[in-house]
Amino acid sequence: MNLNFNEINTKRNLLAFSAGIDSTALFFLLLEKNIPFDIAIVNYNVREQSKDEVEYAKKLANKYNKKIYIKSIKLENISNFEKKARDIRYAFFEDIIEENNYETLITAHQLNDKLEWFLMQLTRGAGLTELISFDKIIHKDSYKIYRPLLDITKPKLQKYLDTNNIQYFIDITNFDEQYKRNFFRKNFSNELLEEFEEGIKRSFEYLQKDINSLNINQTPIYKEEQLEVFTNQEDDNLNIRVIDLNLKKRGILLSKAQRDEILKQKELVISHKISISITEKYIFISPYESCIMDKKFKEKCRLAKIPKNNRAYIYKKNLLGVFELII
Repeated sequence: MNLNFNEINTKRNLLAFSAGIDSTALFFLLLEKNIPFDIAIVNYNVREQSKDEVEYAKKLANKYNKKIYIKSIKLENISNFEKKARDIRYAFFEDIIEENNYETLITAHQLNDKLEWFLMQLTRGAGLTELISFDKIIHKDSYKIYRPLLDITKPKLQKYLDTNNIQYFIDITNFDEQYKRNFFRKNFSNELLEEFEEGIKRSFEYLQKDINSLNINQTPIYKEEQLEVFTNQEDDNLNIRVIDLNLKKRGILLSKAQRDEILKQKELVISHKISISITEKYIFISPYESCIMDKKFKEKCRLAKIPKNNRAYIYKKNLLGVFELII
């Protein structure tokens, strides 16, 4: 399988590994290209087989001289399993990246995943940005996420493994239709790709070009620590796109209800984590904080029209430069 990995120009890379078809294929494809990487795996202890998957990951790491990071957590019989598992997984990856100075997180999402996401968002009532938000490269504050397999279908990856007699595991929960993604996979996306793969790939390329031509300004006019300030675009659709893209970098995907509420309220805290404020001239995005502020600071914020929900973070981090911007 001849893939172009030119986008990986970093030396400190971490592969999100599961021992399934996708990540196992990516493991060996990266080896073929002599791209340096280590691996991280999460065991949710939902299936008995997961222990074997972790042992396989250890075996590969030892054989090919890779560092391996393992997280074991009990995640049984909970609601919204997929989201909670994803949150745990990415928090684990970010901790590893921060502690070990990795530059790129490599994930094994492929074309089937991208189409499943598209169909799920389509049924929820999404806009163009959300429909194709499976970007190949996502830039975070201190690292980037790279998805090199987005043009490759899962059956092609499985064929690559079978042809080369490479061991892999199949997660039986991938066939459980209580998970919405599995429902779309079984009933729609797999069959569509079998019949219309090339057309679907071209459509995704055209849609990405359409998004790029929109020229949504994602550059903040002020950025310090995790406070970012953008110019109010004086258009609700453009403003929510700016907010959407920024929160995506922070690991938060907004629902339609949340987008509507942001535009309605103008000041909102998302997931008890991020404060978003839309003022007459600016959009403020920062972590949500709560603390006692002195009267002089609060009066200064009032005169400068700094949104209330963002003040505590500015106060705790002593981000006085934002006042110079406003004034």
